[in-house]
Amino acid sequence: MALRLDYSNMIAGHASAGIPETQLREHAARFRDAHAALRQGHDAGTLGFLDLPGNRHLHDQVVRFAEQARGGWRDVVILGIGGSALGPIALRTALRPPLWNVLDVSHRDGHPRLHVLDNVDPLTIGTLLDGLDLRHTLFLVTSKSGGTAETMAQYLVVRQRLEDAAPDDARRHLAFITDPDKGVLRAIARDEGIPAFDIPPNVGGRFSVLSPVGTLPAALIGIDTASLLEGAADLMRRCDTAELARNPAGTFAMLQWLADAYHGLRMQVLMPYSDALRDFAAWFVQLWAESLGKRRPDGISVGPTPIAALGATDQHSQVQLFMEGPVDKTVTFISIGSPARDVEIPALHEDRKELGYLGGHSLGRLLDVERQATAGALARRGRPNMTLHLDRVDAWHVGALIMLLEIATIYAGALYGVDPLDQPGVELGKQFTYAMLGRPDAEGARREWNLLPKPEPQWSV
Repeated sequence: MALRLDYSNMIAGHASAGIPETQLREHAARFRDAHAALRQGHDAGTLGFLDLPGNRHLHDQVVRFAEQARGGWRDVVILGIGGSALGPIALRTALRPPLWNVLDVSHRDGHPRLHVLDNVDPLTIGTLLDGLDLRHTLFLVTSKSGGTAETMAQYLVVRQRLEDAAPDDARRHLAFITDPDKGVLRAIARDEGIPAFDIPPNVGGRFSVLSPVGTLPAALIGIDTASLLEGAADLMRRCDTAELARNPAGTFAMLQWLADAYHGLRMQVLMPYSDALRDFAAWFVQLWAESLGKRRPDGISVGPTPIAALGATDQHSQVQLFMEGPVDKTVTFISIGSPARDVEIPALHEDRKELGYLGGHSLGRLLDVERQATAGALARRGRPNMTLHLDRVDAWHVGALIMLLEIATIYAGALYGVDPLDQPGVELGKQFTYAMLGRPDAEGARREWNLLPKPEPQWSV
């Protein structure tokens, strides 16, 4: 089992807009500082996601609950948003068969379907709830603070539905994933005897996929969560070095930072060549954007713009821009060595040049050749790119991929000079939402909202 980063096409000798090899070497000391900052943060207890692979207590709770629930539910529904939803969605897409939710239960080995309500669109929520048999549905309410407006609104809607359907049995259909001590969900769980799973206080939402936020729904649908954590732990061991050339997460972060800070490559594309990993690109977008798009203490705004793409699908949409548009992007491909399943291409119409050459190959071979061709074409046009190679898409490799990108994010925060763990840019919008909906403790935000200029009729068409 292996995960490998090939960054040849990020270097100026392979792609003219790439990073000079001398520049990479010159910044080795800066990476040592970033690695030291990560270690200091871990020692200080602020980087709790690094402890998740070894937290047996949290994992044992999840496994026991999933074993006891086996066969008891037809559907599991996550109520959550942001990191509470993107991680579980990525795990389901990667590690359950395509169309998992439409397979007959006999083809799911008795495991439930998994739905994720990651928005408050009333059409989506109402339609799903109307279509579920609530007698056989478990709802996982995920909010560390217990104050997330969207998730709490979802919870109230679901709770009323459960109370209407079975007033004496509503609590049996709920489990909370929240702070171990604080917040309204923890208080309700204590008062009503609802199962509650811990998000450690030092684990932020976008870093929480290896906590019960991700492992509980994963275990409920039969994903090997022990192997997931083992892969993450292995990657942590590989990154426990200040030697840049031996640290894959450090190399990824350093190259992306250099590309942005020194070469104007301010957009960073993650492009897996695997449908199974398409939702990991969306998960990465939140991780990278919310962690690094910040104002530094000196008032300067920094941060790359992450972009999700999918090979080979986006060869026919975005790659034209990547190839001939502004030279302001890097592309990181994800390749899969051995697909979980392959399909041979029949040797038909061999006398037709447009078709005959395909016969005898496989779809997996075609997909990987297209990745190689796209990477080579980008490099030929001077466009920097690199490739994360995974032997296969399984729980171990997915865990390793998660940990690589999370550690890289912390390194990048140190390189950019920002705190990758906070998100002050989203707080004002939250406070305005609370104010407009009448939350009692939002009077200050209400006053600030009332000072905003009002829409002008002449500027509306």
